[in-house]
Formats: sequence, C-alpha cells, structure tokens
Amino acid sequence: MFLRWMVRDNKTGVDFGIWKTHSPAHLHCPLDVHSGNVARKLGILKRKQNDWKALVELDTTLRKFDKHDPVKYDFALFGLGVFEKF
Repeated sequence: MFLRWMVRDNKTGVDFGIWKTHSPAHLHCPLDVHSGNVARKLGILKRKQNDWKALVELDTTLRKFDKHDPVKYDFALFGLGVFEKF
C-alpha cells in the first residue's frame, strides 16, 4: 500500500504520487481476503489461496485491463468486499 500511495499520481487525493522515478506499471495489486474473494467472484482469479501465485494471476489479468496502472483496481476490489459485502 505504501508504494501505491507514493508512486501513483491520483488527482482525487487518495495517492500522493511523490516518487516520480517509479512507474505504477511495476506495482502489484495488494491481495487480501476481500480483494481476493471479490476477484474470484468476478472470475478474474481462479486460485483458491491468497499467495504469491494468486497475486501473479491477478496481476496478469489486471495488466490486461490497464498495463500502465493495474493497481488502480485495488480500491474497487477491496471496497466491493468490505463495504458492499459482494
């Protein structure tokens, strides 16, 4: 999460974007119980465990959606799981 906040330049005020030498394209989406469960329900993650292999699988899918900033989907996945009980 810290890297996301420092690297991503988000105009909405969520991320700081002060580390200009790093690219959001190199970040990995944080994988927790909420984002993993939502990703599985959406069919973008097949692996049952939340481990490194699952992270690689999720990253591969998210990079197909946006190779320049795949982490931008993190809050949507997390929020659907926590706030919407998806």
